[in-house]
Amino acid sequence: MTVPPLDTLAAQFAAIEQKLDTGLAAGDRDATRQEIIALFRTLEQGVADLTAALTGMSALKDDVKRLVDKFKAQQADAATNAPEFSGEKPVVHADHIGASTFIEKGWSRLSLGDYEAAETALKRALELSPNDPQSEALLGWAQMLQEKYDEALMNFQKVLMRQPANALARINVGYICLKKRIFGEAIEHLSKAIRLDNDKKAMLYAHFYLGLVYLEREMFEDAQSFFKKTLTLGPNLIEAYYELGRAHWYNGEFDEAKAAWSTGHATNKFNPWGKRCAEVLATVEAGGEPPRIP
Repeated sequence: MTVPPLDTLAAQFAAIEQKLDTGLAAGDRDATRQEIIALFRTLEQGVADLTAALTGMSALKDDVKRLVDKFKAQQADAATNAPEFSGEKPVVHADHIGASTFIEKGWSRLSLGDYEAAETALKRALELSPNDPQSEALLGWAQMLQEKYDEALMNFQKVLMRQPANALARINVGYICLKKRIFGEAIEHLSKAIRLDNDKKAMLYAHFYLGLVYLEREMFEDAQSFFKKTLTLGPNLIEAYYELGRAHWYNGEFDEAKAAWSTGHATNKFNPWGKRCAEVLATVEAGGEPPRIP
């Protein structure tokens, strides 16, 4: 059964309603009853078709999310030191102004890697509900992952003013300070995240970024210590093997550097950082040097 367009069905409804409003002749009653039944059945079929289509679309949407994960996993040039967005769905409550809808939309877009759309949605959430720490934190993520560091820093600092124990916001500030080469502030925030010790992911990245800070400052042994602690906390953070290798190499410990890169590649050869470990290992074995900048 082919369901006509909605405007056609609405016109049929209006025609029947008009006949009922003007009064039916005795001979029209049965025909009108059949028209009403037919219209109802058509709409019922339309709703069933729409429900099936929506169910299929919802399942396909979940499949597309898996495609995003596969795409990220296979991009050798996607290696980045930025914190991985946690993807934890925000706890939101229904509200009469609709801010929660935009918070959920922003989180969803962030999870998909659509950072521009996430930023737009979260800015709208903050227009509807100003000074909401959850929206500010998510907006900071969206901006940071677009390398809009000044804007992201402002939002994370707002979060920390109200939630000083928010360790994830603090490591994000530390990462931004690292990228802006404000090393003193980076150390302050990352060290505070470690002292808070209230979030495993924050603890992992705090050690990793402190390693990067000391690597940038050419304090290679300190950098090695933090990278090794990072790998104790999270053996699958392959970028720590890559950076540990650089810290060894530029400290003159060439065999240790090669061992770190070899282990990184062996741990996950399909990971972008695992591939980068293999590439730098091939470079140095051919007489080259690892890059100074990640």
